[in-house]
Parts: sequence; C-alpha cells; structure tokens
Amino acid sequence: MTSVSILGGSGYGGGELLRLLIAHPEVTIAGVSSRRLAGKPVARAHPNLRGVSDLRFCQPDDLPESDLLFLALPHGQASSRWDQLSSRAERFIDLSADFRLADPAVYERHYGPHARPELLGTFVYGLAELNRDAIREAPCVSTGGCNATVSILALMPLFEAGIVERERTVIDVKVGSSEGGAEPNPGSHHPVRSGVVRPYKATGHRHAAEIEAVLQQWGPARVHLSVSAIEMVRGASALAHVFLSERVTEQDIWRIFRGRYADEPFVRLVSERSGPYRLPEPKLLSGTNYCDIGFELDEASERLVVVSAIDNLVKGSAGQAVQAMNIMMAWDETTGLGFPGLHPI
Repeated sequence: MTSVSILGGSGYGGGELLRLLIAHPEVTIAGVSSRRLAGKPVARAHPNLRGVSDLRFCQPDDLPESDLLFLALPHGQASSRWDQLSSRAERFIDLSADFRLADPAVYERHYGPHARPELLGTFVYGLAELNRDAIREAPCVSTGGCNATVSILALMPLFEAGIVERERTVIDVKVGSSEGGAEPNPGSHHPVRSGVVRPYKATGHRHAAEIEAVLQQWGPARVHLSVSAIEMVRGASALAHVFLSERVTEQDIWRIFRGRYADEPFVRLVSERSGPYRLPEPKLLSGTNYCDIGFELDEASERLVVVSAIDNLVKGSAGQAVQAMNIMMAWDETTGLGFPGLHPI
C-alpha cells in the first residue's frame, strides 16, 4: 500500500481528500494535520466522516513521512515552507495556487511576490486532460483552480482546433459558497450571502492567468473572465462566449469535442435537445469528479456559447488531485473516483 498524508486537512479541500482517500483501495492515510484541531477526530471538522474513520488530526510537525504528501494549505504557505516540506515525501500534490503558474512576472502581477520564484515551473499543472504524460513522470504536481478548470475544459478543444478569435473569449463563471473556503468572512455571513447573485470579481480574477497560460499553447490567447457568487454550496458553472474565426456547423463543433474527449473518463458531453438538463447543471455533479460540457451555436452572429460544470471541491480540487495521484502511481486513473452523483438532490 502507498502511504499518503494531508498537510492542512481541516478545510473543505482537505475534507474532500479524506472522503476520497479513505475509500481508495491503493492507499493508506499515514496522517492528516490541523494546528487548530490537533488531537481531535477528523469528524470534528468533517461530520460526514463520523463512524467512517478513526483518524485524528495531528500538528503539522508531527505528520509522518509518506510516499506522497498532499498540500491543502492556505495560499502562500506551501511555497514559504517548501524547504522544510520537501524532505517529507517522494511526491507532492499541491492544491493551492502557489505553483500553478510558471512565469514569476505573471505570478507577481496576479498574486504579488512569490516566496520562492525559482520553484515556479517545477510543478506540473495537474489537469489530466491536458498534461497526462507530464503528470505520469512528475514528482510535484499543482492542481488547477476550480474556475480555471471548468473554463479550460470548455475551451481547450476549440483553441486547439484553431477556430476561434483568440482575443475575444468572454467567460462568466458562477460558483457556490464553498469556493470561499471553510473560514467565514463578512461576505459569507448567511444573511448577507443568502439569495445573492454577486459578481465578486467582474474583472481581474486571478484564474484568468491560468486559463490564458494553457490556451496560449496553441497561439496567442486572451480571455475576459468574470466570476459571480450564487445561491449554491457546491459547484462551478462556466458560460463562455466564443467568437468563431471561420464558419462552422453544429456537427463540426460536436466532432471537435468528441475527437478531443472521446477517451476521457471524466469529461461528459451533454447533447440533449430538450428538457431541463439539456445543458450542464452543477447540482447533478455534487460529489463527482466529472466535468459536463455542452454548447449552443448562434450561427447568425458566429457566436458559440459553451457551458461547462463541475463540483468545485472535487474535479476543481481534491478529485483532480486524486486523479493526478492515480496517474503518478500508474494506477487506473479512475480508482476511487467512481461516484456517479445523485438525482434528485
């Protein structure tokens, strides 16, 4: 059995890692840390794990060495503590934004100065549909942000095919409250948060840098990203307005998406012509590692509207990390990630 540990296990991302890893047939959890809850059972932070696990949180310094260490820390902590962390395991998967970008100048523009800029570019971006071969050989992986993940999967086939105007893509992402993390803030207070449709980042969202970094692999690319908080706990839904550089039919678009994702175990194309679920719905993906993608073509304006949806805590975080781990360890990529979701929910 492969031993894994989680550094920073009391947040939502850490909780989802625990949920997935407890049932994973190839791993044993050596330890999970939380400064605030050291000595307490993991169910104190994650009540869904009552009776499922007898694990207890430990202090970060008491976390045992393991074959693979998941870093589920707040932004900036993994990079600032890397010298003491780098000897704790043979492989690492970081769930934060610390190592997602390769260019120090781009990182500084979006996040401020990096604690260890020389490390940028040493972590492989952990989206399997993009970097499977690189992940397989990587000692260090950084998972993508949830808003970036749901957007990249929607857009990547179109930019790869070269049929879009590369400077005009507009992405409107709507997210649930769990994206804000487990620590409350004035905007997450229930009387303030409930019932809102709040564009909390109409411009300048940091995840735009990730999206552009990926899409620029196929030429110049600029995206215009807005993110809104809505009345939902889990989920991220991207509605991308793509302007086509050549005239294509609906059949052409389906051919591009099917050609790109036919063999991807966690990308599903939604093609229903009628009914309430003819386009992706994040509610149906709660707890799953799937990304659902659909589209509508406005032939009169040569505008393509692509809709994609994920669970931000799974495919947008912990599930993506487990999928990357499976690839790194040469296991079946879907191991531990087979939950199909619930309906109705």
